[in-house]
Amino acid sequence: MTVAAESRQACGVDIGGSGVKGAIVDLSDGSLVGERVRIDTPQPATTEAVAATVAQVVKELGWTGSVGITLPSVVQAGIAKTAANIDASWVDCDAVALFTAALDGAKVVVLNDADAAGLAEDKYGAGKDVKGVVILLTFGTGIGSAVLTNGVLVPNTEFGHLDVDGKEAEHRAASSVKEREELSYKKWCKEVSLVLTKIENLMWPDLFVAGGGISKKSEKWIPLLTNRTPIVPAALLNTAGIVGAAMAADTIGS
Repeated sequence: MTVAAESRQACGVDIGGSGVKGAIVDLSDGSLVGERVRIDTPQPATTEAVAATVAQVVKELGWTGSVGITLPSVVQAGIAKTAANIDASWVDCDAVALFTAALDGAKVVVLNDADAAGLAEDKYGAGKDVKGVVILLTFGTGIGSAVLTNGVLVPNTEFGHLDVDGKEAEHRAASSVKEREELSYKKWCKEVSLVLTKIENLMWPDLFVAGGGISKKSEKWIPLLTNRTPIVPAALLNTAGIVGAAMAADTIGS
């Protein structure tokens, strides 16, 4: 059955290195409407192959309105400028034009995946009702980041590439570093604290939100951090990208 776009519903699709996930979102509370659709990310994850997969996800959802789509890329004015865990063909791709064509002319907005997660966590999750500057950091293969000031996104921050004492932040503190080097939580948290201190000295946030898979074990490591800014685990987990993409879609109408 076809689902028509409604004033408090929107569609979000989150493109990751392993899966393309989409759902219809109730924007009154950030919950998913019906089941989430997931299709494996094609390999190689070329522009045309991923666009076709996104179209299949939206078709299975039965959605007819505008669509928000995340990419693991810096996205400026709809153009992908980088490519992480997707094919290099995405660099300088007009992602909005690509997805608009794949979705038969539907209105499309494309944004960075961490930015989408940050929007969702700030509105519905761990950053809800927090005034001031909220910074989401996703700890995974690398470190993704999103900065929001009273709900307004500053797009395409790349704190994972910030130099921290001569070494990129994500080369110090990504959860992949912990796994690869078999670090204890205590040793890993020394590196995470260095990165957080560098960021907070630049940005003076009111709250850090920790995302990524390792946030599910937050009780084992967040208490070990020594930076001054409060840090809490993300609340929306694997739905945050979808929800944030849907929020972005809502801004462009149907």
